[in-house]
Amino acid sequence: MTINCKGQLIDLSSPKVMGILNITPDSFYDGGKHKDEKSILLHVERMLNEGATFIDVGAYSSRPNADHVSETDELNRILPIVNLILKAFPNILLSIDTFRSEVAKQCIEAGAALINDISAGTLDDNMLQTIANLHIPYIMMHMRGTPKTMQQQTDYDNLVKDILFYFSERIAAAKALGMVDIIVDPGFGFAKTLEQNYELLNKLELFKIIEKPLLVGISRKSMIYKTLKTSAKDALNGTTVLNTVALQKGASILRVHDVKEAIECITLVKSLSR
Repeated sequence: MTINCKGQLIDLSSPKVMGILNITPDSFYDGGKHKDEKSILLHVERMLNEGATFIDVGAYSSRPNADHVSETDELNRILPIVNLILKAFPNILLSIDTFRSEVAKQCIEAGAALINDISAGTLDDNMLQTIANLHIPYIMMHMRGTPKTMQQQTDYDNLVKDILFYFSERIAAAKALGMVDIIVDPGFGFAKTLEQNYELLNKLELFKIIEKPLLVGISRKSMIYKTLKTSAKDALNGTTVLNTVALQKGASILRVHDVKEAIECITLVKSLSR
């Protein structure tokens, strides 16, 4: 199971880590933490040194009730950072966390490698065609509504079956345009209650039916810290526990704030399987 990133074949049959770089002022965990060039580059360097295969950069917070950011503001935030990182780390595999086709296009043209879209193309009608034209890997996530409205849209007939049907439709639309390298993300925390998040994780192995690499992003999320009655800041141990479960149930990529600990999860789970 491989994807082609800028001519480099990445084997996802061995799980990989995607490190998170938020450059938004209002992200739930690290909003505003990385706002100058030095801190951004140090954070990226640390994640790469700890073993991250991908670095995911986002300039639009997708937390529940997040403020709207215009396309112009998103581009003004993210393009200088993309250029900064690529100048310092020319071989980096940079993922762009955006649901806007123009942002995706300009970032890929600047040297980014793949797109991570929380809406699977449902918030921008041009996204799938843009990705197909660019011939790049595409992460499509399950969500309903927008970050501002998603938590009011948690009614499902059958949670896992409904999400699998959603992906079958989105993958079919992508394939019809000639897209090849598709990764699916069930969207923990997006239009799902706390209980639904755990149901989804408990049944994660059912997503093997899609026959696409699976990305899991549960790092420090409320499904962890609310259950433990703590905070995002103190949710690393809980994140490690649930990342371990995700790996045992078939996750190909862990999207995390803490790369070292995620790499350790992968190493230990691999040892178990041997």
